[in-house]
Amino acid sequence: MPQNGIHAIAGIAARKWMPAKEWLPLGLVLGNMFPDLDNIAVAYATLTKVDTHGLHRTFTHSIFTMAGMVILFYMIAALTKNPNWRNFGLGFGIGILMHILLDLVAWFNGVELLWPIRYELNFWSWFTMPAWLKILMDAGEFLAFGLFFSLLGSLAQRNKTDEARASTLRAWAYVQFSLFFLFTALFFFVPGIPLLYTIFGALYLISSIAAIVLTIQMRKTVEMV
Repeated sequence: MPQNGIHAIAGIAARKWMPAKEWLPLGLVLGNMFPDLDNIAVAYATLTKVDTHGLHRTFTHSIFTMAGMVILFYMIAALTKNPNWRNFGLGFGIGILMHILLDLVAWFNGVELLWPIRYELNFWSWFTMPAWLKILMDAGEFLAFGLFFSLLGSLAQRNKTDEARASTLRAWAYVQFSLFFLFTALFFFVPGIPLLYTIFGALYLISSIAAIVLTIQMRKTVEMV
C-alpha cells in the first residue's frame, strides 16, 4: 500500500517522536521519499529499452545505502562546520529505514535490503495481487501525493507558517486528485496501452520531484512539531 506520498505522510507523522533538532524533521520526510527515486533509473532504462530488472526496491532500499547517506551528511557537517547537516543526515537515514520497513510490511513485493548482496526479503511471496488492486495501487500514487500536499497545507495554516505557498499546495493537491480519478478510469477501461503507462510514469516522476521541492520550500512547516 505505501505509495511515495504515504511514505512522506509517515515522515510527517513521525516528527513528534524525533529529537527536537533543526533540519532533522526535514531529513526525516525527505528520507522517507528518497528510496522511490529509483523510479528515475527505471524510467531511463525503459526509455532506452534496457532491462529494468534489479532497479526498483534494490540499491535505494538498502541498509547499506542508508548508512552511507548518514555518513555522507556527517562528512558534509564536518567540512562545512554546520551541525545541521548532521541532524539532517540522521533524519534522512531514519527516513530511509522507515521507508524500507513500511515497504516490507505493507507492500506486495520484496525488498533487497542488503543490496548489493542479492537477497530479497518478501513477506508477501504467498500473495498474488489481483489486477483491480494493482490498478488502484498504481493510480493511488496520485491520491497519496494529493493527501500529502493537503496535509502540508493544513499544517501551514494551523501553525501560521509558509502561508504564502498555500495556493500552490492546493493547486497541486487538486491536480493529484484529478490524476487519480483519471488514471483509475483509464487503467480499468482501456488497459494494456503502453503509451498510457509511459504518460503515467512521467507524471508520477514530476509529482515526486514536486513533492520533494515543496517539502524543502515548506521547511518551517515540516519542522514545526
